[in-house]
Amino acid sequence: MDSISSVNCKTMSSTGELKPLEEIERSIIKKYRKHLWSKFVKAIKEFNLVEEGDKIAVAISGGKDSMLMAKLFQELQKHGDVKFDLEFIVADPGYHEHIRELMINNCEYLNIPIKIFDSGIFKIVDRIAKDYPCYMCARMRRGALYSKAQELDCNKLALGHHFNDVIETTMMNILYTGSFKTMLPKIRSTNFKGLELIRPMYYIEEKYIERFTQNAGIMPLNCACMVAAERIGNKRYEIKDLIKELSTKIDNLEINIMRATQNVNLEAILGWHKGGNYFSYLDFYDEKEE
Repeated sequence: MDSISSVNCKTMSSTGELKPLEEIERSIIKKYRKHLWSKFVKAIKEFNLVEEGDKIAVAISGGKDSMLMAKLFQELQKHGDVKFDLEFIVADPGYHEHIRELMINNCEYLNIPIKIFDSGIFKIVDRIAKDYPCYMCARMRRGALYSKAQELDCNKLALGHHFNDVIETTMMNILYTGSFKTMLPKIRSTNFKGLELIRPMYYIEEKYIERFTQNAGIMPLNCACMVAAERIGNKRYEIKDLIKELSTKIDNLEINIMRATQNVNLEAILGWHKGGNYFSYLDFYDEKEE
């Protein structure tokens, strides 16, 4: 933990070129309109993620994805036709005080009015997790965010998963769990009645999030987890590297993985799950004409 104490908690990049807030906000609509703003609006419209009268809890981790998502939502409030309310919530899992300070400084500069609450997740995960704590940490953090969103009378919880998260999750399920399923743009919570999880950055590619963050001059948090740092590497990074390697050999690989999740042919697979039941193609075999 002591190694983190040397972190420079000023809100700027390593180059020190911190852009004025107005310029950062304007770049979302102008400079990055095609790759950020348009993709954000596309997902919201295509999947009906934001509706009139919504109160949306925007989950902030301090990382590049959630910080951008917060600004995108603020721009949507300013320029969109639909009226909705926002709450920006942070489930502090046990950040080192300097990491927490960096996040607060970033949010203050970006005019993101966060509400921080302690969850103590790092301590719990450190005690009970084995070699791969990230999955458990993510689940516990989501539960904490759901609870806070419900406490604030929100009907939706927004997470900052992006395009690359979607295709990486798809590949992880295929290669590690032997199932074809993906990360959905919205789902209803089964444990928190009346709450819906949404992913409005569904179509935004990570490389453009990185470019925006670097151009803005903001130094975001990484995972900042001292638990995972002492464990074996995350499987997601292995998949990320695999996709990167395959992309050098296969054109449009990432786009094709995404398209595959939208073009499942039920007549050409062996089986599928629906409503808690399993169906085999043989169940419908005799119904097909020769």
